[in-house]
Amino acid sequence: MAEADDAGATATSLPVRVVDVDWRSLVVVFAAFIVLVALRGLAHSIPRTLTALAIATILALALNPVVEAAERRLGCRRAAALAVVTLGVTVIVVLLALLLVPPAVREGRDLGAQLPRVVKDLGRLPLVGDDLVKNDVPAKVQRWVEKLPDRLNGNTAPLKRAGRSLADGVLAATVTLLLAITLLLDGQRLVRAVRRLVPGRYRRRADRAGGLAYQVVGRYVAGSLLVAGVAGVAVLIVGLALGVPLTPLAAAWVALWDLVPQIGGAAGGVPFVLLAITKGAGTGLIALLFFLVYLQIENHILQPLLVGHAVKLSPPATMTAALIGVSAAGVVGALVAVPLVGASKAVYLELRRPR
Repeated sequence: MAEADDAGATATSLPVRVVDVDWRSLVVVFAAFIVLVALRGLAHSIPRTLTALAIATILALALNPVVEAAERRLGCRRAAALAVVTLGVTVIVVLLALLLVPPAVREGRDLGAQLPRVVKDLGRLPLVGDDLVKNDVPAKVQRWVEKLPDRLNGNTAPLKRAGRSLADGVLAATVTLLLAITLLLDGQRLVRAVRRLVPGRYRRRADRAGGLAYQVVGRYVAGSLLVAGVAGVAVLIVGLALGVPLTPLAAAWVALWDLVPQIGGAAGGVPFVLLAITKGAGTGLIALLFFLVYLQIENHILQPLLVGHAVKLSPPATMTAALIGVSAAGVVGALVAVPLVGASKAVYLELRRPR
């Protein structure tokens, strides 16, 4: 009993340490936590943000001459001219969607109905048809297509992923357009702010170098858009003549991929050839031969004449820049690499000139 009393007395005699936490310390800790979370989110979103900024810059450079022309013709402020150009581009996009989407939906239904015939025609393909039949590829494809509804039945994960990808794409497109509009509105102000940071004795040469870089990038964007438009129109004409399903969408796809220098044309033409195969092996072969011939014309005549002359780079240098851009930042890297190298070359040559 005495030992218990001694233990209780010892327990009660232990010093009690009270920690007084200032509310300002709690605020600092909470703010630091919020900053860390924000930095983590920023680190994950930097690639997407840089992608949107790069595409927005290219879009702004492409539309800037149009905005300046509207500003001169209408005699209005830049904001009003930009609003007119934005409205015109929106109307064009809506009209193209109204022209392309309904036929694409109808042809997509027809393509699904023609799928069994397409599978049977795989054995008639030149060069590889016999090997496909020998390995029972048409039958395997047919069985996979027949089991596809059962696999998707009750499994909403693919639909959720598709919906999430669509929402992300719409959000990225919206952010890119807003960035492009911001650059078009405040681009001149940003240029003036950067110009004030340059020392006075270097300001004239900096103006000259900046003007050269703008001209190189502007000519490159204009030439690339022209070449991409030619590719899209060529695919549209040939596809309609051959009766290829979803030709308008295939032409738009080719035009978009053709903006990627050197390597985009081949990547964009694959869906067009595959869609042509659905009309028959002969149609697919004709589409393949056409696209191969067109790629030779584009790579050896159109690209050097319209794009290579703008950036003053040789085809090997253009290919190297595009490949380095792809390895560094994917498709956007390829889009930016060639005009960046061309502009850097022009600025370097300007700065090398004796004063």
